[in-house]
Amino acid sequence: MTPGGGGPMKDCEYSQISTHSSSPMESPHKKKKIAARRKWEVFPGRNKFFCNGRIMMARQTGVFYLTLVLILVTSGLFFAFDCPYLAVKITPAIPVVGGILFFFVMGTLLRTSFSDPGVLPRATPDEAADLERQIDIANGTSSGGYRPPPRTREVIINGQTVKLKYCFTCKIFRPPRASHCSLCDNCVERFDHHCPWVGNCVGKRNYRFFYMFILSLSFLTVFIFAFVITHVILRSQQTGFLNALKDSPASVLEAVVCFFSVWSIVGLSGFHTYLISSNQTTNEDIKGSWSNKRGKENYNPYSYGNIITNCCAALCGPISPSLIDRRGFIQPDTPQPAAPTNGITMYGATQSQSNMCDQDQCIQSTKFVLQAAATPLLQSEPSLTSEELPLPGKTTLGTPCATLSLGQPTPPSSMPNLTSETVLTDMIPLKEEHDGHQFLTPEEAPSPPGMLSTGSPITHSHTLHVLSLASQDSLHEDSVRGLVKLSSV
Repeated sequence: MTPGGGGPMKDCEYSQISTHSSSPMESPHKKKKIAARRKWEVFPGRNKFFCNGRIMMARQTGVFYLTLVLILVTSGLFFAFDCPYLAVKITPAIPVVGGILFFFVMGTLLRTSFSDPGVLPRATPDEAADLERQIDIANGTSSGGYRPPPRTREVIINGQTVKLKYCFTCKIFRPPRASHCSLCDNCVERFDHHCPWVGNCVGKRNYRFFYMFILSLSFLTVFIFAFVITHVILRSQQTGFLNALKDSPASVLEAVVCFFSVWSIVGLSGFHTYLISSNQTTNEDIKGSWSNKRGKENYNPYSYGNIITNCCAALCGPISPSLIDRRGFIQPDTPQPAAPTNGITMYGATQSQSNMCDQDQCIQSTKFVLQAAATPLLQSEPSLTSEELPLPGKTTLGTPCATLSLGQPTPPSSMPNLTSETVLTDMIPLKEEHDGHQFLTPEEAPSPPGMLSTGSPITHSHTLHVLSLASQDSLHEDSVRGLVKLSSV
């Protein structure tokens, strides 16, 4: 109820005032919210992402699907046609062990294929420019010739000199043991190789899962092949070899697939077991980068000198976090507020924002100088005594002045015909609009260049002499020219 006993108070609706900078013609309520994008959506490498960036694979995944089909079909036929007979004739533990191996193989395969192998993030434009500047400084920019400067750095690791190569795609110096994958177009930390069978690179973050995959797949292949042959032999003892093949044609298909694949899988497992025991990568072994003997010059600086320690370092160490943060949000650029123009083109509007801010501060300071310096020129009384001198923070005018409009200074080029009225109208702020500011007195204001000529009889003293009309106009014109020069600095 209102205090006067009237009707109920009407509900007032308040609209929230937008504090963000917007154009005068744009309403804050009509702005559309831009959905934040994740980093995997703009990832520069040649990769495919699924499940909102949780799954990361190479772009060529055809061979990976072939791997899945071979494992699923072979294992499915084994569990469907061989395991029932073997569980009755031999032991029920056969399908149990086969199931454990199958799930372990599938788990390590998917973990290897769907994870980040250790991709190194590319340099930002600022980081790339800074690195290029460091390279130019290190190699010298005065050296003539057409050959580009060397793009290598050297570091010492366990007494061995290791060269760090520059990646022209990622704009970084690759860490030790890192290499650029041409298929995925990424620099991978501790790069081993690109494996099309798993559809991904094999690097620092998924190498242990790759090794467990091929090792468990070797056991599964040998396990299926051995018990398929056992199944055929047991049936052939009862009904003959040909009848056994006719009764279980799936066993024949399984035996053929396992026979041709077991050699490559077992051989690959043995090769990577050797690499783990010596703490090398496939890339380093193919290039012959290191030797296993400590006495040689190119001995492996990453080896611990013990097989067990090397295996523990490769398989049991902590997994480093992903460096690309593929599910993180892209941070939008912080918008910088534009300087108000009020319909007037500012001098130096094409400069950067910081220069504009410095110019605004300079213009504001010049306005205060104009306020103080122009005060004696506006006097209508013949003289000003020491008792009537204006104090700091106050302006004393002899006669009431017309209302002055506040504006912004423009350069001399934009005002070819300057008059004292227009300059004072645009330059001098009102007292009411700048209440609380400390203005300079005529004694404190410095004389700009060109304002007073040498030997002028007018000096700052406690008593100002009467100015003639002609000298006042001349002084007025000179002071305006000098102060406009100050305002355009």
